[in-house]
Amino acid sequence: MNIKNKPKILSDVQPPRGSVFSMLPQRVNLSFTKGRKRFPILEFVKAGVVLAIAFVLILGKTAAPTSETLAATATSEAERAALEAQLKDLESQIGVYQQQVSAYQKQGSSLKGEIAKLNAKIAQANLEIKASENRLRQLNMQMEDNQIKIVQIEGNIDIQKRNLSEILRNIYQNGQINVVSVFLKSQNFSDFFNNVNSLTSLQDNLRITINQIADLKNNLEDQQDLLSIAKSDAQTLKVYKEQQKEETDKTKAAKNQLLDITKGQESKYQDLLKKTKETAAEIRSRIFQLLGGGEMNFGDAYKLAKMAGDATGVRPAFILAILDRESALGQNVGKCTYKTAPMNAKQIKRPDGSLKSEVDFFLEITGALGFQNPESVSVSCHNADGAYGGAMGPAQFMPSTWAGYAAQISAVTGKSAVSPWSNADAFVAAALYLKDSGAASSERTAAAKYYCGGRWNRYVCTNVYAKKVIDQANSFEDDIATLNQ
Repeated sequence: MNIKNKPKILSDVQPPRGSVFSMLPQRVNLSFTKGRKRFPILEFVKAGVVLAIAFVLILGKTAAPTSETLAATATSEAERAALEAQLKDLESQIGVYQQQVSAYQKQGSSLKGEIAKLNAKIAQANLEIKASENRLRQLNMQMEDNQIKIVQIEGNIDIQKRNLSEILRNIYQNGQINVVSVFLKSQNFSDFFNNVNSLTSLQDNLRITINQIADLKNNLEDQQDLLSIAKSDAQTLKVYKEQQKEETDKTKAAKNQLLDITKGQESKYQDLLKKTKETAAEIRSRIFQLLGGGEMNFGDAYKLAKMAGDATGVRPAFILAILDRESALGQNVGKCTYKTAPMNAKQIKRPDGSLKSEVDFFLEITGALGFQNPESVSVSCHNADGAYGGAMGPAQFMPSTWAGYAAQISAVTGKSAVSPWSNADAFVAAALYLKDSGAASSERTAAAKYYCGGRWNRYVCTNVYAKKVIDQANSFEDDIATLNQ
Protein backbone atom coordinates (compact mmCIF):
# COMPACT_ATOMS: atom_id res chain seq x y z
CA MET A 1 0.00 0.00 0.00
CA ASN A 2 1.37 3.43 -0.90
CA ILE A 3 1.69 5.44 2.31
CA LYS A 4 1.48 8.71 0.39
CA ASN A 5 -2.12 7.95 -0.52
CA LYS A 6 -3.13 8.00 3.15
CA PRO A 7 -1.78 11.33 4.53
CA LYS A 8 -4.75 11.67 6.87
CA ILE A 9 -3.54 8.69 8.91
CA LEU A 10 -0.56 10.62 10.31
CA SER A 11 -2.80 13.31 11.77
CA ASP A 12 -5.10 10.68 13.25
CA VAL A 13 -2.42 9.01 15.34
CA GLN A 14 -1.21 12.07 17.23
CA PRO A 15 -1.80 11.74 21.00
CA PRO A 16 -4.17 14.26 22.61
CA ARG A 17 -1.49 15.72 24.88
CA GLY A 18 0.53 17.08 21.95
CA SER A 19 2.05 16.24 18.60
CA VAL A 20 4.88 13.71 18.61
CA PHE A 21 6.30 15.66 15.70
CA SER A 22 6.50 19.04 17.48
CA MET A 23 9.92 20.78 17.52
CA LEU A 24 11.58 17.97 15.57
CA PRO A 25 14.86 18.86 13.86
CA GLN A 26 13.92 16.44 11.06
CA ARG A 27 10.80 14.45 10.11
CA VAL A 28 10.65 10.69 10.54
CA ASN A 29 11.73 9.08 7.28
CA LEU A 30 8.83 6.98 5.97
CA SER A 31 10.20 6.79 2.44
CA PHE A 32 11.45 3.56 0.96
CA THR A 33 14.03 5.40 -1.17
CA LYS A 34 17.67 4.80 -0.52
CA GLY A 35 19.81 7.52 1.04
CA ARG A 36 21.91 8.44 3.99
CA LYS A 37 20.30 7.28 7.25
CA ARG A 38 20.86 8.23 10.87
CA PHE A 39 20.35 5.39 13.33
CA PRO A 40 19.64 5.91 17.05
CA ILE A 41 21.44 3.88 19.75
CA LEU A 42 20.69 5.56 23.05
CA GLU A 43 18.13 3.65 24.99
CA PHE A 44 18.10 1.01 22.24
CA VAL A 45 17.12 -1.65 24.71
CA LYS A 46 14.20 0.49 25.82
CA ALA A 47 13.05 0.92 22.22
CA GLY A 48 13.28 -2.83 21.67
CA VAL A 49 11.20 -3.50 24.75
CA VAL A 50 8.59 -0.93 23.65
CA LEU A 51 8.42 -2.52 20.21
CA ALA A 52 7.97 -5.96 21.72
CA ILE A 53 5.18 -4.67 23.95
CA ALA A 54 3.58 -2.97 20.92
CA PHE A 55 3.47 -6.21 18.96
CA VAL A 56 2.10 -8.07 21.95
CA LEU A 57 -0.66 -5.49 22.17
CA ILE A 58 -1.34 -5.63 18.44
CA LEU A 59 -1.29 -9.37 18.04
CA GLY A 60 -2.36 -10.45 21.47
CA LYS A 61 -5.50 -8.34 21.66
CA THR A 62 -7.49 -10.78 19.55
CA ALA A 63 -8.92 -13.26 22.00
CA ALA A 64 -9.78 -16.80 21.03
CA PRO A 65 -13.52 -17.34 20.73
CA THR A 66 -15.09 -18.68 23.88
CA SER A 67 -17.63 -21.48 24.05
CA GLU A 68 -20.31 -18.84 24.67
CA THR A 69 -19.42 -16.82 21.57
CA LEU A 70 -19.17 -19.96 19.46
CA ALA A 71 -22.58 -21.08 20.67
CA ALA A 72 -24.08 -17.64 19.98
CA THR A 73 -22.58 -17.63 16.48
CA ALA A 74 -23.92 -21.11 15.78
CA THR A 75 -27.39 -20.08 16.99
CA SER A 76 -27.29 -16.94 14.85
CA GLU A 77 -26.26 -18.89 11.75
CA ALA A 78 -28.96 -21.49 12.36
CA GLU A 79 -31.58 -18.76 12.71
CA ARG A 80 -30.40 -17.11 9.51
CA ALA A 81 -30.57 -20.41 7.64
CA ALA A 82 -34.10 -21.03 8.93
CA LEU A 83 -35.24 -17.53 7.90
CA GLU A 84 -33.68 -17.92 4.45
CA ALA A 85 -35.41 -21.29 3.94
CA GLN A 86 -38.72 -19.78 5.04
CA LEU A 87 -38.24 -16.84 2.67
CA LYS A 88 -37.59 -19.15 -0.29
CA ASP A 89 -40.76 -21.10 0.53
CA LEU A 90 -42.79 -17.87 0.70
CA GLU A 91 -41.37 -16.66 -2.60
CA SER A 92 -42.29 -19.98 -4.22
CA GLN A 93 -45.90 -19.63 -3.02
CA ILE A 94 -45.99 -15.99 -4.13
CA GLY A 95 -44.89 -17.09 -7.60
CA VAL A 96 -47.80 -19.54 -7.81
CA TYR A 97 -50.36 -16.83 -7.01
CA GLN A 98 -48.67 -14.42 -9.43
CA GLN A 99 -49.11 -16.96 -12.21
CA GLN A 100 -52.78 -17.35 -11.27
CA VAL A 101 -53.32 -13.58 -11.40
CA SER A 102 -51.65 -13.39 -14.82
CA ALA A 103 -53.74 -16.30 -16.10
CA TYR A 104 -57.00 -14.69 -14.95
CA GLN A 105 -56.03 -11.41 -16.62
CA LYS A 106 -55.56 -13.18 -19.95
CA GLN A 107 -58.92 -14.95 -19.77
CA GLY A 108 -60.92 -11.82 -20.42
CA SER A 109 -63.37 -9.96 -18.24
CA SER A 110 -65.93 -12.04 -16.39
CA LEU A 111 -67.31 -11.73 -12.89
CA LYS A 112 -66.11 -15.19 -11.89
CA GLY A 113 -62.64 -14.53 -13.26
CA GLU A 114 -62.43 -11.13 -11.58
CA ILE A 115 -63.38 -12.55 -8.17
CA ALA A 116 -60.85 -15.35 -8.57
CA LYS A 117 -58.19 -12.83 -9.57
CA LEU A 118 -58.92 -10.64 -6.54
CA ASN A 119 -58.75 -13.67 -4.23
CA ALA A 120 -55.38 -14.62 -5.71
CA LYS A 121 -54.14 -11.03 -5.28
CA ILE A 122 -55.19 -11.01 -1.63
CA ALA A 123 -53.45 -14.33 -0.96
CA GLN A 124 -50.34 -13.14 -2.80
CA ALA A 125 -50.25 -9.86 -0.86
CA ASN A 126 -50.57 -11.65 2.49
CA LEU A 127 -47.60 -13.84 1.60
CA GLU A 128 -45.61 -10.80 0.47
CA ILE A 129 -46.24 -9.16 3.84
CA LYS A 130 -44.88 -12.27 5.56
CA ALA A 131 -41.86 -12.23 3.23
CA SER A 132 -41.21 -8.57 4.07
CA GLU A 133 -41.37 -9.33 7.79
CA ASN A 134 -38.97 -12.24 7.28
CA ARG A 135 -36.49 -10.07 5.39
CA LEU A 136 -36.77 -7.35 8.04
CA ARG A 137 -35.72 -9.85 10.71
CA GLN A 138 -32.73 -10.84 8.57
CA LEU A 139 -31.78 -7.18 8.09
CA ASN A 140 -32.00 -6.54 11.83
CA MET A 141 -29.60 -9.44 12.44
CA GLN A 142 -27.27 -8.09 9.76
CA MET A 143 -27.29 -4.61 11.33
CA GLU A 144 -26.45 -6.08 14.73
CA ASP A 145 -23.49 -7.92 13.16
CA ASN A 146 -22.33 -4.75 11.38
CA GLN A 147 -22.50 -2.74 14.60
CA ILE A 148 -20.50 -5.36 16.52
CA LYS A 149 -17.83 -5.41 13.80
CA ILE A 150 -17.68 -1.61 13.76
CA VAL A 151 -17.06 -1.51 17.53
CA GLN A 152 -14.37 -4.20 17.22
CA ILE A 153 -12.60 -2.41 14.36
CA GLU A 154 -12.73 0.94 16.17
CA GLY A 155 -11.18 -0.73 19.22
CA ASN A 156 -8.39 -2.23 17.11
CA ILE A 157 -7.74 1.15 15.49
CA ASP A 158 -7.37 2.78 18.92
CA ILE A 159 -4.88 0.07 19.96
CA GLN A 160 -2.86 0.51 16.78
CA LYS A 161 -2.83 4.30 17.20
CA ARG A 162 -1.46 4.02 20.74
CA ASN A 163 1.17 1.55 19.60
CA LEU A 164 2.13 3.75 16.68
CA SER A 165 2.42 6.84 18.89
CA GLU A 166 4.73 4.94 21.24
CA ILE A 167 6.95 3.76 18.37
CA LEU A 168 7.14 7.29 16.92
CA ARG A 169 7.98 8.73 20.33
CA ASN A 170 10.87 6.30 20.80
CA ILE A 171 12.19 6.91 17.29
CA TYR A 172 12.18 10.65 18.06
CA GLN A 173 13.86 10.23 21.44
CA ASN A 174 16.63 8.14 19.88
CA GLY A 175 16.89 10.05 16.62
CA GLN A 176 19.80 12.36 17.45
CA ILE A 177 22.73 9.92 17.08
CA ASN A 178 24.18 9.06 13.67
CA VAL A 179 25.78 5.93 12.25
CA VAL A 180 29.25 6.97 13.47
CA SER A 181 28.00 7.10 17.05
CA VAL A 182 26.45 3.67 16.65
CA PHE A 183 29.74 2.32 15.34
CA LEU A 184 31.79 3.87 18.16
CA LYS A 185 29.48 2.50 20.85
CA SER A 186 29.45 -1.02 19.37
CA GLN A 187 32.04 -3.45 20.73
CA ASN A 188 32.53 -5.17 17.37
CA PHE A 189 31.23 -5.26 13.80
CA SER A 190 28.68 -7.92 14.70
CA ASP A 191 27.09 -5.68 17.35
CA PHE A 192 27.17 -2.74 14.97
CA PHE A 193 25.31 -4.53 12.18
CA ASN A 194 22.85 -6.11 14.64
CA ASN A 195 22.00 -2.65 16.02
CA VAL A 196 21.65 -1.19 12.54
CA ASN A 197 19.42 -4.06 11.38
CA SER A 198 17.27 -3.85 14.51
CA LEU A 199 16.69 -0.13 14.09
CA THR A 200 15.95 -0.54 10.39
CA SER A 201 13.42 -3.19 11.39
CA LEU A 202 11.91 -0.72 13.85
CA GLN A 203 11.19 1.78 11.06
CA ASP A 204 9.89 -1.03 8.83
CA ASN A 205 7.50 -2.01 11.62
CA LEU A 206 6.42 1.60 11.81
CA ARG A 207 5.38 1.48 8.16
CA ILE A 208 3.63 -1.85 8.71
CA THR A 209 1.65 -0.44 11.62
CA ILE A 210 0.56 2.59 9.58
CA ASN A 211 -0.57 0.27 6.78
CA GLN A 212 -2.50 -1.83 9.30
CA ILE A 213 -4.29 1.29 10.53
CA ALA A 214 -5.12 2.24 6.94
CA ASP A 215 -6.51 -1.26 6.27
CA LEU A 216 -8.58 -1.13 9.46
CA LYS A 217 -9.99 2.24 8.45
CA ASN A 218 -10.94 0.85 5.03
CA ASN A 219 -12.65 -2.11 6.73
CA LEU A 220 -14.43 0.30 9.03
CA GLU A 221 -15.72 2.32 6.08
CA ASP A 222 -16.92 -0.88 4.39
CA GLN A 223 -18.85 -1.96 7.49
CA GLN A 224 -20.34 1.53 7.88
CA ASP A 225 -21.45 1.43 4.23
CA LEU A 226 -23.05 -2.00 4.73
CA LEU A 227 -24.80 -0.75 7.87
CA SER A 228 -26.07 2.32 6.02
CA ILE A 229 -27.43 0.16 3.17
CA ALA A 230 -29.09 -2.24 5.62
CA LYS A 231 -30.76 0.65 7.47
CA SER A 232 -32.01 2.13 4.21
CA ASP A 233 -33.30 -1.27 3.04
CA ALA A 234 -35.06 -1.82 6.36
CA GLN A 235 -36.78 1.55 6.13
CA THR A 236 -37.86 0.83 2.55
CA LEU A 237 -39.26 -2.55 3.59
CA LYS A 238 -41.25 -0.98 6.41
CA VAL A 239 -42.83 1.49 3.99
CA TYR A 240 -43.46 -1.27 1.45
CA LYS A 241 -45.06 -3.51 4.07
CA GLU A 242 -47.46 -0.73 5.08
CA GLN A 243 -48.35 -0.16 1.43
CA GLN A 244 -48.95 -3.88 1.00
CA LYS A 245 -51.37 -3.86 3.92
CA GLU A 246 -53.20 -0.87 2.47
CA GLU A 247 -53.38 -2.51 -0.97
CA THR A 248 -54.70 -5.72 0.57
CA ASP A 249 -57.44 -3.83 2.40
CA LYS A 250 -58.35 -2.00 -0.83
CA THR A 251 -58.50 -5.26 -2.78
CA LYS A 252 -60.76 -6.84 -0.16
CA ALA A 253 -63.00 -3.77 -0.21
CA ALA A 254 -63.12 -3.83 -4.03
CA LYS A 255 -64.08 -7.49 -4.01
CA ASN A 256 -66.87 -6.94 -1.46
CA GLN A 257 -68.13 -3.89 -3.35
CA LEU A 258 -68.12 -5.83 -6.61
CA LEU A 259 -70.18 -8.64 -5.11
CA ASP A 260 -72.54 -6.15 -3.50
CA ILE A 261 -73.17 -4.23 -6.74
CA THR A 262 -73.48 -7.18 -9.10
CA LYS A 263 -75.22 -9.58 -6.71
CA GLY A 264 -73.27 -12.28 -8.51
CA GLN A 265 -74.84 -11.50 -11.89
CA GLU A 266 -72.58 -11.42 -14.97
CA SER A 267 -74.75 -8.93 -16.85
CA LYS A 268 -74.50 -6.38 -14.08
CA TYR A 269 -70.74 -6.86 -13.99
CA GLN A 270 -70.43 -6.14 -17.72
CA ASP A 271 -72.52 -2.97 -17.31
CA LEU A 272 -70.23 -1.90 -14.46
CA LEU A 273 -67.13 -2.44 -16.63
CA LYS A 274 -68.46 -0.12 -19.30
CA LYS A 275 -69.23 2.62 -16.78
CA THR A 276 -65.89 2.48 -14.94
CA LYS A 277 -63.52 1.97 -17.89
CA GLU A 278 -61.39 5.08 -18.44
CA THR A 279 -61.59 6.72 -21.83
CA ALA A 280 -58.50 7.55 -23.87
CA ALA A 281 -58.99 11.24 -23.11
CA GLU A 282 -59.08 10.56 -19.38
CA ILE A 283 -55.91 8.49 -19.56
CA ARG A 284 -54.04 11.15 -21.58
CA SER A 285 -54.93 13.88 -19.09
CA ARG A 286 -54.00 11.82 -16.03
CA ILE A 287 -51.15 13.34 -14.01
CA PHE A 288 -47.86 11.46 -14.30
CA GLN A 289 -45.44 12.24 -11.44
CA LEU A 290 -41.79 11.90 -12.38
CA LEU A 291 -39.23 10.03 -10.29
CA GLY A 292 -36.97 13.05 -9.89
CA GLY A 293 -39.75 15.51 -9.17
CA GLY A 294 -42.11 17.43 -11.40
CA GLU A 295 -45.11 16.15 -13.32
CA MET A 296 -46.68 16.03 -16.76
CA ASN A 297 -49.79 14.49 -18.26
CA PHE A 298 -49.68 10.81 -19.11
CA GLY A 299 -50.22 11.40 -22.82
CA ASP A 300 -47.07 13.52 -23.12
CA ALA A 301 -45.10 11.08 -20.95
CA TYR A 302 -46.12 8.21 -23.22
CA LYS A 303 -44.96 10.11 -26.34
CA LEU A 304 -41.51 10.57 -24.79
CA ALA A 305 -41.37 6.94 -23.65
CA LYS A 306 -42.36 5.73 -27.13
CA MET A 307 -39.68 7.91 -28.75
CA ALA A 308 -37.05 6.56 -26.34
CA GLY A 309 -38.34 3.02 -26.75
CA ASP A 310 -38.23 3.17 -30.55
CA ALA A 311 -34.59 4.30 -30.37
CA THR A 312 -33.44 1.67 -27.88
CA GLY A 313 -35.82 -1.29 -28.15
CA VAL A 314 -36.93 -0.93 -24.53
CA ARG A 315 -40.66 -1.34 -23.84
CA PRO A 316 -42.29 2.14 -23.45
CA ALA A 317 -44.48 0.94 -20.58
CA PHE A 318 -41.32 -0.23 -18.79
CA ILE A 319 -39.64 3.17 -19.28
CA LEU A 320 -42.74 4.89 -17.90
CA ALA A 321 -42.78 2.60 -14.87
CA ILE A 322 -39.10 3.26 -14.15
CA LEU A 323 -39.63 7.02 -14.20
CA ASP A 324 -42.90 6.91 -12.25
CA ARG A 325 -42.53 8.14 -8.68
CA GLU A 326 -44.90 5.45 -7.43
CA SER A 327 -42.36 2.79 -8.41
CA ALA A 328 -39.98 4.36 -5.88
CA LEU A 329 -42.70 3.94 -3.24
CA GLY A 330 -43.70 7.55 -3.79
CA GLN A 331 -40.59 8.84 -2.03
CA ASN A 332 -39.67 12.47 -2.51
CA VAL A 333 -36.01 12.85 -3.47
CA GLY A 334 -36.01 16.40 -2.12
CA LYS A 335 -34.42 19.54 -3.45
CA CYS A 336 -30.84 20.14 -2.42
CA THR A 337 -27.86 21.89 -3.97
CA TYR A 338 -24.59 20.22 -4.85
CA LYS A 339 -23.12 21.80 -1.71
CA THR A 340 -25.88 20.75 0.70
CA ALA A 341 -26.26 17.20 -0.67
CA PRO A 342 -22.96 15.41 0.00
CA MET A 343 -21.83 13.61 -3.16
CA ASN A 344 -19.42 10.72 -3.26
CA ALA A 345 -15.94 12.25 -3.10
CA LYS A 346 -14.31 9.21 -4.70
CA GLN A 347 -12.17 10.10 -7.71
CA ILE A 348 -13.40 8.47 -10.94
CA LYS A 349 -10.94 7.72 -13.72
CA ARG A 350 -11.96 9.05 -17.13
CA PRO A 351 -11.00 7.51 -20.49
CA ASP A 352 -8.28 10.15 -20.92
CA GLY A 353 -6.72 9.09 -17.60
CA SER A 354 -7.77 12.16 -15.61
CA LEU A 355 -9.50 11.85 -12.24
CA LYS A 356 -12.75 13.60 -11.37
CA SER A 357 -15.23 13.52 -8.51
CA GLU A 358 -19.03 13.69 -8.81
CA VAL A 359 -18.86 17.41 -7.97
CA ASP A 360 -16.34 17.95 -10.79
CA PHE A 361 -18.68 16.21 -13.24
CA PHE A 362 -21.65 18.24 -11.94
CA LEU A 363 -19.85 21.56 -12.39
CA GLU A 364 -18.72 20.48 -15.86
CA ILE A 365 -22.32 19.62 -16.87
CA THR A 366 -23.87 22.82 -15.47
CA GLY A 367 -21.08 24.92 -17.00
CA ALA A 368 -21.64 23.42 -20.45
CA LEU A 369 -25.37 24.15 -20.14
CA GLY A 370 -24.68 27.79 -19.27
CA PHE A 371 -25.82 27.83 -15.64
CA GLN A 372 -24.25 30.92 -14.09
CA ASN A 373 -24.94 29.74 -10.55
CA PRO A 374 -24.67 25.95 -10.08
CA GLU A 375 -26.16 26.27 -6.59
CA SER A 376 -29.47 27.27 -8.15
CA VAL A 377 -29.78 23.80 -9.70
CA SER A 378 -31.61 21.17 -7.65
CA VAL A 379 -30.22 17.69 -7.06
CA SER A 380 -31.40 14.85 -4.84
CA CYS A 381 -30.73 15.02 -1.11
CA HIS A 382 -28.82 12.38 0.83
CA ASN A 383 -30.92 10.28 3.18
CA ALA A 384 -30.66 9.99 6.95
CA ASP A 385 -28.72 6.72 6.69
CA GLY A 386 -25.79 8.34 4.95
CA ALA A 387 -26.47 7.49 1.30
CA TYR A 388 -24.99 10.07 -1.07
CA GLY A 389 -27.10 12.69 -2.80
CA GLY A 390 -26.55 14.52 -6.06
CA ALA A 391 -28.78 12.64 -8.54
CA MET A 392 -30.08 14.93 -11.27
CA GLY A 393 -33.35 15.50 -13.06
CA PRO A 394 -36.35 13.26 -13.86
CA ALA A 395 -34.17 10.19 -14.50
CA GLN A 396 -32.10 10.72 -11.32
CA PHE A 397 -28.71 10.16 -12.93
CA MET A 398 -25.53 10.82 -10.97
CA PRO A 399 -23.28 13.37 -12.73
CA SER A 400 -20.58 10.85 -13.70
CA THR A 401 -23.20 8.47 -15.13
CA TRP A 402 -24.81 11.26 -17.14
CA ALA A 403 -21.42 12.29 -18.53
CA GLY A 404 -20.89 8.72 -19.70
CA TYR A 405 -24.19 8.68 -21.61
CA ALA A 406 -24.23 12.27 -22.94
CA ALA A 407 -22.90 11.41 -26.41
CA GLN A 408 -25.41 8.56 -26.87
CA ILE A 409 -28.30 10.77 -25.71
CA SER A 410 -27.22 13.46 -28.16
CA ALA A 411 -27.13 10.90 -30.99
CA VAL A 412 -30.78 9.99 -30.31
CA THR A 413 -32.19 13.48 -29.68
CA GLY A 414 -30.04 15.33 -32.22
CA LYS A 415 -29.19 18.00 -29.64
CA SER A 416 -25.60 19.16 -29.29
CA ALA A 417 -26.00 19.87 -25.56
CA VAL A 418 -28.16 17.47 -23.56
CA SER A 419 -29.54 18.28 -20.12
CA PRO A 420 -30.40 15.98 -17.19
CA TRP A 421 -33.25 18.37 -16.40
CA SER A 422 -34.86 18.04 -19.85
CA ASN A 423 -37.73 15.55 -19.85
CA ALA A 424 -36.95 14.33 -23.37
CA ASP A 425 -33.25 13.85 -22.63
CA ALA A 426 -34.04 12.15 -19.32
CA PHE A 427 -36.39 9.62 -20.95
CA VAL A 428 -33.74 8.74 -23.54
CA ALA A 429 -31.07 8.46 -20.84
CA ALA A 430 -33.23 6.08 -18.81
CA ALA A 431 -33.96 3.94 -21.87
CA LEU A 432 -30.26 3.72 -22.79
CA TYR A 433 -29.33 2.72 -19.25
CA LEU A 434 -32.05 0.06 -19.15
CA LYS A 435 -30.91 -1.31 -22.49
CA ASP A 436 -27.34 -1.61 -21.19
CA SER A 437 -28.68 -3.24 -18.01
CA GLY A 438 -30.22 -6.10 -19.97
CA ALA A 439 -33.86 -5.00 -20.26
CA ALA A 440 -34.27 -7.11 -23.39
CA SER A 441 -33.63 -10.33 -21.45
CA SER A 442 -34.73 -9.43 -17.91
CA GLU A 443 -36.69 -6.30 -17.09
CA ARG A 444 -36.66 -7.24 -13.41
CA THR A 445 -32.85 -7.24 -13.29
CA ALA A 446 -32.65 -4.01 -15.30
CA ALA A 447 -35.07 -2.31 -12.90
CA ALA A 448 -33.07 -3.49 -9.88
CA LYS A 449 -29.85 -2.14 -11.41
CA TYR A 450 -31.52 1.18 -12.22
CA TYR A 451 -32.64 1.74 -8.64
CA CYS A 452 -29.69 0.17 -6.80
CA GLY A 453 -26.65 0.41 -9.06
CA GLY A 454 -23.79 -2.00 -8.49
CA ARG A 455 -25.32 -3.50 -5.34
CA TRP A 456 -28.56 -4.38 -7.11
CA ASN A 457 -28.74 -8.04 -6.09
CA ARG A 458 -30.47 -7.32 -2.77
CA TYR A 459 -33.98 -8.31 -1.71
CA VAL A 460 -35.21 -4.70 -1.64
CA CYS A 461 -33.91 -4.12 -5.16
CA THR A 462 -35.21 -7.30 -6.82
CA ASN A 463 -38.36 -7.98 -4.77
CA VAL A 464 -39.55 -4.48 -3.91
CA TYR A 465 -38.43 -1.83 -6.40
CA ALA A 466 -38.21 -4.17 -9.40
CA LYS A 467 -41.54 -5.81 -8.56
CA LYS A 468 -43.23 -2.42 -8.24
CA VAL A 469 -41.82 -1.42 -11.63
CA ILE A 470 -43.00 -4.61 -13.37
CA ASP A 471 -46.49 -4.37 -11.84
CA GLN A 472 -46.73 -0.70 -12.83
CA ALA A 473 -45.49 -1.44 -16.35
CA ASN A 474 -48.18 -4.08 -16.82
CA SER A 475 -50.80 -1.59 -15.66
CA PHE A 476 -49.47 1.03 -18.08
CA GLU A 477 -49.73 -1.51 -20.92
CA ASP A 478 -53.50 -1.55 -20.45
CA ASP A 479 -53.56 2.26 -20.57
CA ILE A 480 -51.39 2.32 -23.70
CA ALA A 481 -53.67 -0.24 -25.37
CA THR A 482 -56.62 2.10 -24.76
CA LEU A 483 -54.68 5.07 -26.18
CA ASN A 484 -53.82 3.11 -29.33
CA GLN A 485 -57.38 1.94 -30.05
